[in-house]
Amino acid sequence: MATNPATMAIWPGRPYPLGAHWDGEGVNFALFSAHAEQVVLCLFDAKGKHEVAQIPLRERSGGVWHGYLPEARPGLLYGYRVHGPYRPEEGQRFNAHKLLLDPYAKAIAGALLWSDAQFGYRIGGRGEDLSFNTRNSAPGMPKCQVVDTAFHWGDDRPPRVPWSDTIIYELHVRGFTQRHPEVPAQLRGTYAGLACGPVIDYLKALGITAVELLPIHYFPEERHLLDRGLNNYWGYSTLGYFAPNPRYAATDNPVAEFKSMVKALHSAGLEVILDVVYNHSAEGNHLGPTLCFRGIDNASYYRLVPGQPRYTMDYTGCGNSLNTAHPRVLQLVMDSLRYWVQEMRVDGFRFDLAATLARDAKGVVDQDGTFMDVIQQDPVLAQVKLIAEPWDLGEDGYQVGRFPLGWSEWNGKYRDVVRDYWRGEGGLIGELAYRLTGSADLYQHNGRRPHASINFVTAHDGFTLYDLVSYNERHNEANGENNHDGESHNRSWNCGAEGDTEDPAVLALRLHQRRNFLATLLLSQGVPMLLAGDEVGRTQGGNNNAYCQDNAISWLDWDLAWLQENRELLAFTQRLIAIRRQHPTFRRRHFFQGLHGDGVRDILWFNPDGREIDDDEWSHDYARCLGLYLPGAGLKEDDERGHPRCDDDFLLLCNAHHEDIAFVPPPFPIADSFEVLIDTALPLGAPANGNLHPAEEPYPVRGRSLVLLQHRRSSPAT
Repeated sequence: MATNPATMAIWPGRPYPLGAHWDGEGVNFALFSAHAEQVVLCLFDAKGKHEVAQIPLRERSGGVWHGYLPEARPGLLYGYRVHGPYRPEEGQRFNAHKLLLDPYAKAIAGALLWSDAQFGYRIGGRGEDLSFNTRNSAPGMPKCQVVDTAFHWGDDRPPRVPWSDTIIYELHVRGFTQRHPEVPAQLRGTYAGLACGPVIDYLKALGITAVELLPIHYFPEERHLLDRGLNNYWGYSTLGYFAPNPRYAATDNPVAEFKSMVKALHSAGLEVILDVVYNHSAEGNHLGPTLCFRGIDNASYYRLVPGQPRYTMDYTGCGNSLNTAHPRVLQLVMDSLRYWVQEMRVDGFRFDLAATLARDAKGVVDQDGTFMDVIQQDPVLAQVKLIAEPWDLGEDGYQVGRFPLGWSEWNGKYRDVVRDYWRGEGGLIGELAYRLTGSADLYQHNGRRPHASINFVTAHDGFTLYDLVSYNERHNEANGENNHDGESHNRSWNCGAEGDTEDPAVLALRLHQRRNFLATLLLSQGVPMLLAGDEVGRTQGGNNNAYCQDNAISWLDWDLAWLQENRELLAFTQRLIAIRRQHPTFRRRHFFQGLHGDGVRDILWFNPDGREIDDDEWSHDYARCLGLYLPGAGLKEDDERGHPRCDDDFLLLCNAHHEDIAFVPPPFPIADSFEVLIDTALPLGAPANGNLHPAEEPYPVRGRSLVLLQHRRSSPAT
């Protein structure tokens, strides 16, 4: 900043773009507030401690207040004070004593220092939020920062991995590298740490194609967690939808550091998907603080209870729901998404509680409504991956299988069925068949393809894979909520002992079960998503809700990767991914048809005695075994150049029963033998040097095991 901000002249400026925009000569400021009576731009010294100027924005166009500071420069710290009525019972909560963050701020500097001053009402006062708090919140507030977005991208290109080839790896920027011994100490837990050579080498060697980052949009620490000595680790409490969180930056320029990380991952052929939280904000319910949206225009930004606008609608379980039915709030979401694609060059988004975003002005989930229409017609977003968490906590909030064409979804039914099947529940082979083949029952009806199903067994929310086979119950005591938080029905099985044990039989079974889950996940049609560290035994000690554990409970302990059993599990996971990537049979672009027009079958289901499964058998309560034959001749798909794809023949055998089952191969014309590619009962998950099995002989599938057999055709797979 070249001059004293207190003497800066202000010009009328422009109402667009919203936010603070540096154009090379000065900075344009624009803020939407439909109900404000006055908007004041507040400028601060370089350390953000002293408010050195208050400049009213006198121009207003279509609800946007704007002005231009010709002498302002990147690095300038600012915020807003917004004047208007304070009538909570009418949904109006203006309080100019509160410094507010710009919803469009591209960088946010400084920590939120909690005090009662951040609340628009007097805590403990009569009528609670109906009272009025005159304390100045600016000293404890972070400040927005003007940025210069210039960055040398060089020859960076988005990898644009086809959906059918995508393998997602969900990770936390901080937790993934915080304990990595080969990342320099000053870079651990940061964007720069994730871009380090050893980290990228690991991701490449694993074979995944995309990293899905838990929320990196700016979010403040939550007061109630700090009071308990905890932190918001996951980050599902967004306040700045354009600003990368500075706590994950090793430098004082998180914008440039994030871009460098994306560039490095792209150079390695890896896509970057962001987990985004547009369904609610960090301001909580009607008793929450006034930090941004609430003080700018509460009645526009939030969904309020009809007839009782003092209260916010809560479809999210987090106290409020952003009002994406309002055109300016919808614009905020769209502008943010486009910014992250065009300026920060990310490759896709996973939308937290996406059902909330699809709710119309009456709160009804409308998959044909404005939000979905705007997303689908957008030429920028049409080029990236869109993933929905297809539920929220409101009425009709469970929307699995109901999102429109162009969207993929976290398939919660896949997770539940696969967990139940491998813990020994009977009568599931019919539903398991749907999940193994891309969940056509959920997605085929509206023209979607198998990649609409994001298959997962574990995710950040819940048990890790190690804990899934080690605990029957949650163990969340460290969260300080008397172990009442988190999911109580985990569909887990501890294999005979709760938690840590030295029983070799229990430990062997747990490792066996982990191989079953990984093999099922990576050999299913659809898009697999791995939880970071599952391949090397990451554990949270039975905590299935570690949202507030920014410590060793959540961080990946890289020493685990050196344990013999985990080295073997990592190699097993790499083998599965290699099989998937080599063979198009396991990543089909279209659903199975059963019988093609030329009479060639593309799939055959059979029971252990080699007969095709009949209608009655699918629903037997005791059924825990099934086989499927995938003939290479039935692939019937073209490659990217229009040439017919061909592949080998495969037999996939699943036995969730505790006893061994001899599977008789079904009768079909094949060669004399099959090669055993995967057998989860074997110590390494497969024969050490390969193994041929006579095609006419039954294959002995051990109890609780999955087997993959391959018959090589003369034509190579493509």
